[in-house]
Amino acid sequence: MYEETKYLVSGDKALNMEFGNSITDEINSRIRAVTVAIEMQNIKGIVELVPTYRSLMIHYDPNIISFSKLVDTLIKLEKNLSNIKLPAPEVIEIPTIYGGDYGPDIENVALHNKITKEEVIKIHTSSEYLIYMLGFTPGFPYLGGMNKKIATPRLQAPRTKIPGGSVGIAGEQTGIYPIDSPGGWQLIGRTPLLLFEPQRENPILLKAGNYISFKSIGEEEYKKIIESVKNGTYKYITHPKKDWGDDNGTN
Repeated sequence: MYEETKYLVSGDKALNMEFGNSITDEINSRIRAVTVAIEMQNIKGIVELVPTYRSLMIHYDPNIISFSKLVDTLIKLEKNLSNIKLPAPEVIEIPTIYGGDYGPDIENVALHNKITKEEVIKIHTSSEYLIYMLGFTPGFPYLGGMNKKIATPRLQAPRTKIPGGSVGIAGEQTGIYPIDSPGGWQLIGRTPLLLFEPQRENPILLKAGNYISFKSIGEEEYKKIIESVKNGTYKYITHPKKDWGDDNGTN
């Protein structure tokens, strides 16, 4: 059962749909279903959709659609979600080089959890991580699904600069820094992919509601991918989520 959706005013050009008050896969599935349905309906006046852990902010043009008309449209859409065929979420592979200068804190993670560096890598690459939302810096993914066996507290003293592409762990979360920025996460590796590229047709590589899988690579492959990303020839590896069935958050 779902909580009744709340439609809240957010300034004069935004509406916030709140689906609950907790972080769960079920609420996220609902948010993704509504987001995809809105995109499919191509509602005139909607400017941007911003999914979060438990809500969806909808930026709109009040000269095209009023707040009350937008609410009415969204209520009708929610009631008919079961009649809309939604595509399965996409899983994108994130090649990652682990340890060494690329992941200087991987030994910390191993020692904290009383396992080997190789076990950290094996555990980290064995899951598919739900992208709950994007934020903090452009394209930074807030991920769910990390195994607690590699959970590790943040660094006591944050770094003033972390290279873009760095993969880290903080508590029970893992994530990727899209750009150079300060941060206190335990760095275990780095991806050669650009999660944020302003000149790209779609500057943000990832999308909330989809999934990430990490693949361990060596330094030679890492350098090759960097070059192919630069010259625009890299082919991203994606596939529909295999275990996404009928219970997809639309009912």
